[in-house]
Amino acid sequence: MESLENKIRGNWNMLKGKFQQKYGHLTHDDLKYEKGKEIELIGRIQRRTGMSHSEFKNYVNSIV
Repeated sequence: MESLENKIRGNWNMLKGKFQQKYGHLTHDDLKYEKGKEIELIGRIQRRTGMSHSEFKNYVNSIV
């Protein structure tokens, strides 16, 4: 099974758009992707949306 980090790495442009649609308060900085820093990105989004890790993972899996 593909890891969450790999899904983010390979599909970030699509995921970014979905997060912007669903969570309009996320800023460009919140959604800034840097290779090798996927865990930090996940943490930022979780903090700003209030999602748990499992909610975040389920949301990503529902898109990808």
